[in-house]
Amino acid sequence: MVALELFVYLVVGLAAMMLGYLIIDLIHPADFPKEIQEGNKAVGWVSAGIYAGLGFIIRSALISFERSEAQELLQGVISTAIYAAVGIVAFVIGYFTVDILNKKYKLNDEILQKNEAAGLMVFGIFLGIAFVVSGVIQ
Repeated sequence: MVALELFVYLVVGLAAMMLGYLIIDLIHPADFPKEIQEGNKAVGWVSAGIYAGLGFIIRSALISFERSEAQELLQGVISTAIYAAVGIVAFVIGYFTVDILNKKYKLNDEILQKNEAAGLMVFGIFLGIAFVVSGVIQ
């Protein structure tokens, strides 16, 4: 049963991370795959923040509930998917909140201009949000 759970949660986790990447790519003016192919490290940092942050949230979701015979795999997968969705929404809200409140520059523009520092900042925003969300989960 452990091998099955591992496989299922691995698939769910990867799907959630890829979905988060696609959603943030859709709302950001940069074409993430193209920018990464061109060596835009700022987009690489943003992408890494998405994957690492969601991975942390998913980990917290997995360890937050007690596994027992009564705990069904499907119920665990559903709760994990819900927490991942909450994380994605929180990333989007956090990104736009910081961008709106910051009057000195626009994160979208800086990332498009390959400003690695801006990408690293977004990485930090996403990880910070992931720590908050995971703290609430636990």
